[in-house]
Amino acid sequence: MKQFDVYIVGLGGQGVLTIGDLLSKAAMDKGMDVNFYPSKGMSQRGGFVQGQLRFGRPECGPSLTPGNADLVVSMERSESLKGIRFAKKGGDFLLYDDTWYTTNVIMKKDTYPELSLVTDEIKKTGVTLYCLNSEHLPVVNGVPVRPNMYILGALLSNTGLKDLFTLDEVIETLKKSFPKGVEANIVALKAGYDAKLVKE
Repeated sequence: MKQFDVYIVGLGGQGVLTIGDLLSKAAMDKGMDVNFYPSKGMSQRGGFVQGQLRFGRPECGPSLTPGNADLVVSMERSESLKGIRFAKKGGDFLLYDDTWYTTNVIMKKDTYPELSLVTDEIKKTGVTLYCLNSEHLPVVNGVPVRPNMYILGALLSNTGLKDLFTLDEVIETLKKSFPKGVEANIVALKAGYDAKLVKE
């Protein structure tokens, strides 16, 4: 199979590493070579979190180098700026425009980047950019679903991940490995998969 590299970035509590866990388990279920390198900053809600997924490499390592991610996924607007250096010309970049304000921003000691600034910087890398926000999330029993599964569904139908996994394959792995709340997660996956993303 072809090699395919993914860089995921966001904050603690957003389900960043769950996306990596699920995709790595789905790869193993298919007998696909995969390396998953999760990394956390402060081990708390809101701390920096990143993950690197490398498909199609039987050997472990090395880590993903800048400019070589076929797909970058950012779960928070300002954290996207950390993912830009990994973006590969001709690859895909999905930005979920969630906004988490730091204490310094709240106290007006620092500024928070405008969406247009972030997207302009991303586009300079030559990627195909897709944007999502919380308005797109489906609701189950009156509660919006977790965005990570919705985003994963969108990735499976709009990016290079569609050449590695079908939606049904990921759902089967989800049922086995993450049974808690599986019904809502399947709704989110399917809704994201069916979403019509607009290229920025």
